[in-house]
Amino acid sequence: MVKSVSILGSTGSIGRQTLDIVDNLKIPVAALTAGTNVERMAQQCRTYRPGLAVMATQEAAMQLQAAISDLPTRVSWGEEGLVESATVAEADCVITAVVGMVGLKPTLAAIRAGKRIGLANKETLVCAGELVMAEAKRYNTEIIPVDSEHSAIFQCLMGSRRKEEIKRIILTCSGGPFFGMDRKKLQTVTKADALRHPNWKMGQKITIDCATLMNKGLEVIEAMRLYDLPLEQVDVLIHRQSIVHSMVEFTDGAVMAQMGAPDMRLPIQLAMTYPEREACPVDALDLLTCGDLTFAKPDMEAFPCLALARECAKRGGTACPAMNGANEEAVAMYLRDEIGFYDIYDLVSKAVDAVPFIQNPTLEQILETDQLAREAVRRGAKK
Repeated sequence: MVKSVSILGSTGSIGRQTLDIVDNLKIPVAALTAGTNVERMAQQCRTYRPGLAVMATQEAAMQLQAAISDLPTRVSWGEEGLVESATVAEADCVITAVVGMVGLKPTLAAIRAGKRIGLANKETLVCAGELVMAEAKRYNTEIIPVDSEHSAIFQCLMGSRRKEEIKRIILTCSGGPFFGMDRKKLQTVTKADALRHPNWKMGQKITIDCATLMNKGLEVIEAMRLYDLPLEQVDVLIHRQSIVHSMVEFTDGAVMAQMGAPDMRLPIQLAMTYPEREACPVDALDLLTCGDLTFAKPDMEAFPCLALARECAKRGGTACPAMNGANEEAVAMYLRDEIGFYDIYDLVSKAVDAVPFIQNPTLEQILETDQLAREAVRRGAKK
């Protein structure tokens, strides 16, 4: 079990649930970071007394400093502060619960500092997975996934000795709030409908990604990078109940599935206790009352973002960071009521085509691709 933790994105959904686990395991908190939620961060600083607290902007940092001036906690801000929080000497584990590309540089810094990474920021592997995994191998750094699906795969593979034993990974997907709807029906859905996930309570961005199935596309790419598998060995099945979190099929025909209640605190805690397990403050799964477990193929005509993600995964290179950056920008526009539901796919797919493609990009080229894709979405939305 880890001895001290730094939490990037502590005021968000995953961050708050991580603090529930910190309470359960009684682990000290070395650093906390947040966006602009000063009030919640101030409350967390008073409860957990981190040595360092980081806000996204200088203005928010100044407000936080004023709110906790009686505490010994040092306050910083911006990307530099994020990187520092990921590398503080006191923490041996960094939970990356920030949303988007902002998580890439601090994750790389934590890897190079030899920290265990509890990875909840999927964009890090989607945009720069080959680079990140190469650095993890170079520095002998543990990356333990916190996403429920990738944690499930991680657990299913605990007893597997060789990658050659894996026939395929099967990622399960709830189908989001619009499962079963065709394109005609989806033209009429509202933002409020899209934010009403049937099983999980999450942040707005990831909830919209679940509604479009882009989230599952991102997870396909993440699985390829984490487990060094080709696209052909990563499949998706709709599983409405969110009880089977994912599966691994082996070459002998055996299928290993990880099951549990739909509660993110389970994979979060495992990331901090692995290879051990501890009692968790989550109700155990009751197979007698959880209902029937069903599976179905995803409808990639009605939900083309999943097909787009698979296409980008096949191309590799800068196609994935272009798609990710474009999607972040388009979803932000959707949440501001500036575009419609299917405009997300249209804008993202056009942006991927508009951005120059590089097969083996450097970190700088990945970051530039992200910005170019965002600009392409903004231009496309004005037309």
